[in-house]
Amino acid sequence: MDSSRLTSLKPNALPRSRRGCFWGESVRGSWKNSNRFGTQGLTAPSNEKGFKHLKAGASVVRSVLTSDFDTEITKFQPPELETPKADPNKVASIILGGGAGTRLFPLTSRRAKPAVPIGGCYRLIDIPMSNCINSGIRKIFILTQFNSFSLNRHLSRTYNFDKGVHFADGFVEVLAATQTPGEAGNRWFQGTADAVRQFIWVFEDAKTKNVENIVILSGDHLYRMDYMDFVQKHIDTNADITVSCVPMDDSRASDYGLVKIDSTGRIVHFAEKPKGKDLRAMQVDTTILGLSKQDAARLPYIASMGVYVFKTEVLLKLLRWTYPSCNDFGSEIIPSAVMEHNVQAYLFRDYWEDIGTIKSFFDSNLALTEQPPNFEFYDPKTPFFTSPRFLPPTKVEKCRIVDAIISHGCFLQECSVEHSIVGVRSRLDYGVELKDTMMMGADYYQTESEIAAALAEGKVPVGVGRNTKIMNCIIDKNARIGKDVVIKNSDGVQEADRPEEGFYIRSGITVILKNATIKDGTII
Repeated sequence: MDSSRLTSLKPNALPRSRRGCFWGESVRGSWKNSNRFGTQGLTAPSNEKGFKHLKAGASVVRSVLTSDFDTEITKFQPPELETPKADPNKVASIILGGGAGTRLFPLTSRRAKPAVPIGGCYRLIDIPMSNCINSGIRKIFILTQFNSFSLNRHLSRTYNFDKGVHFADGFVEVLAATQTPGEAGNRWFQGTADAVRQFIWVFEDAKTKNVENIVILSGDHLYRMDYMDFVQKHIDTNADITVSCVPMDDSRASDYGLVKIDSTGRIVHFAEKPKGKDLRAMQVDTTILGLSKQDAARLPYIASMGVYVFKTEVLLKLLRWTYPSCNDFGSEIIPSAVMEHNVQAYLFRDYWEDIGTIKSFFDSNLALTEQPPNFEFYDPKTPFFTSPRFLPPTKVEKCRIVDAIISHGCFLQECSVEHSIVGVRSRLDYGVELKDTMMMGADYYQTESEIAAALAEGKVPVGVGRNTKIMNCIIDKNARIGKDVVIKNSDGVQEADRPEEGFYIRSGITVILKNATIKDGTII
């Protein structure tokens, strides 16, 4: 007799109603969840002695071993139990535009946090938007409230799925804070959760009827992440909520929500920005995350990234019924949900930075110029997108450039650029020295004749004038810095407000305001 191979379920893997059956009886059928068990191991020919084929119902086929079958040649293989694969078509993302951005002031004086330029030619909103697109997520909502004009303009120019390339039923919807009938509709967003709550009716719309999971994202982080790996972990653990986490050191732990987890990865305690004794109580042995003993000693906390996955029905229930008065995910919704729901932690193992302060913004930008950088925008498989500007290549004339990023459309003439970023359309004149500086660039060009006319009238053109020395500085867009200027903060001032003179100092970093004019010979 030819050998036959039969895949069977172990008795304890069968539904309770089937456990009394012979192991080889049900190898294919329509009972609930049968699609999770493989049947490809059944390879007996239809006319093999010992097999009788029975039809039970319209679509159920069973193979039954008769008593004269030689059981010694039967091989039983345990099934592979697989959870469903995450489908990006059933996932939507909500990107939070953030509040007033006071910690990033003055960069947020006329723009929303996600609209702040980064890396020479990008904006912060490009990070979560590109991560969504690279992850296959095409249903994207952006919630905005403060200074949203430039953000809305950038989104409409860059991520218009209705023109050019089409992404099936994908869309990018900007949901600006607005007033609606009723008491709750007469106020602005009170927090991250309240922002989502005020648009809860949108997430029940026909466009999102097939959405099973919703990813909540922040618009002011720098990282590269495949959100579908995140969602897959959420599905694998059958979580109601999953929180993306990173190991954190002592110096910054109090700035984040901290979690404790059990051996299964379930979050058992969540504390938002704890201080003092509460902070020390959140220390854990992070070797459970796979860290070495040395790294675990240096990173004794598990910090929330502020990136979450919710089951859609769970999110809507929490916001509408369970916690209708809770306004923030990190400080209210998540800590409360930990007690009643399956809230899982997802360990993110790559670079991540919260761009929440002037110092973190400055340091993260300059870190892009280092070799090798901890993070870079250059990756052909997962590119970062931004608004197409159609600018010419940068023109460089007898310059010294060391560890720098020079964006497109710039003019550099016999200058020195070291450990700095030079943004789009920047102009650096003869003798300029730029060191440890983030220059955002300009929104427009001035022609040679316009520059000559401005100089003839004693005015300062856009860009940096001759023989100017700048160090440890952020230069916002369209700034006009004259000749023979020195910006070094030699006195080491940590905080200063000089808006009438065109600058602020934050954490020892000089910030030149957007559209500011710094006159010839100024020393800061």
